[in-house]
Amino acid sequence: MSPEPVIELRRVHLTYRSGAIWNRRTVSAVSGVDLSIARGEILGLVGESGSGKTTVGRLCLGLLPPTEGEVLFEGGTVPRGRSMGGRAAVVLQQPEWALNPRLKVGTSVAEPLTIRGVARSERAHLILDALRQVGLDPAMAGRYPHELSGGQRQRAAIARALITKPSFVVFDEAVSALDVSVQMQVLNLIKDLQASRAFSALFISHDLAATRYVASRVAVMRLGELVEVGDVQRFYVQPEHPYSRELWATVQVNRRNSAG
Repeated sequence: MSPEPVIELRRVHLTYRSGAIWNRRTVSAVSGVDLSIARGEILGLVGESGSGKTTVGRLCLGLLPPTEGEVLFEGGTVPRGRSMGGRAAVVLQQPEWALNPRLKVGTSVAEPLTIRGVARSERAHLILDALRQVGLDPAMAGRYPHELSGGQRQRAAIARALITKPSFVVFDEAVSALDVSVQMQVLNLIKDLQASRAFSALFISHDLAATRYVASRVAVMRLGELVEVGDVQRFYVQPEHPYSRELWATVQVNRRNSAG
């Protein structure tokens, strides 16, 4: 029996109107996407900029309603935004988008608990525990984001995302703004946290090497359509779709150029 899906997209379409009011046109951002993420699975979603990857992530989180089709979360219709009650979370490319520069790190990390009405006395130890779990000194709760390095800020953003113990997390280009050495540290952190907490995740990235490292399956998007979904081991040996082969060939060329 296949593991129970945490997220399912069933024939999902998303269109929007664009252009001047006298010359409106319909733009298709996502077209006919069927996708599921099993409980405890990390699914990698790759493709070029503008392919629809982030839009799929926002649909999964209930931040965008589909124009057609349905999005299911834990068997029910995905609720909108904050009504998911801490059961889903997102880690974005820039940690500054999650950490208010005018607030101490601990206050930002605790914000999801504050929204849910968790008592201040209970939040205190949860903040320190969350920072420890992402490899940060609990004393950093009293610092401001600008006093942390880029890698430390992203760890704090991950702590913020996971503090409510969500069953589903979207990592949207979560390591692309980091230095290469720090990228690997954060990728290892994501793998370790997922193994210990067993959350499901959508790992959105244009970096096929990073996706290969953390994901068990890979989905490829092109111009709003899902062109291939496959096991990570098979995909990186023999991708089926011509666009997938083109993406992988680009990675190999870049690797040879870097080595040279």
